[in-house]
Amino acid sequence: MHQQERRNDMTTRSTIDRPAAKQSGRDLIITRVFNAPRELVWKAWTEPGLFRRWWGPKAFTTPVSMIDLSIGGSYLYCMRSPEGKDYWGTGVYREIVPNQRIVVTDSFADEKGNVVPASHYGMPGKWPL
Repeated sequence: MHQQERRNDMTTRSTIDRPAAKQSGRDLIITRVFNAPRELVWKAWTEPGLFRRWWGPKAFTTPVSMIDLSIGGSYLYCMRSPEGKDYWGTGVYREIVPNQRIVVTDSFADEKGNVVPASHYGMPGKWPL
């Protein structure tokens, strides 16, 4: 079975949420509401095997997902396009409230987890916005 066929669309709504207490001026805060049990959504974000099943745009796969779910811990994932191009991302866990909240940083990366500029993947202009 292809990964795309296994993906579940649990999203019912996405919105930009309230400002964070300590905003840097470059923060993007997104709140998502999922049509799924809270425990399943938590596992989908925190268990590498489940994360790989749904992460990324449609038709992409996620062949790599490593998660160190701890404050200061990091994650690393690879999204693969239908053409076979890999896009890596990484981040650091800043806040974890089990079954309630995850706050992370997120950056483009290389396969070793080093942060790289968006231009590494051919994106024009300055990033982030």
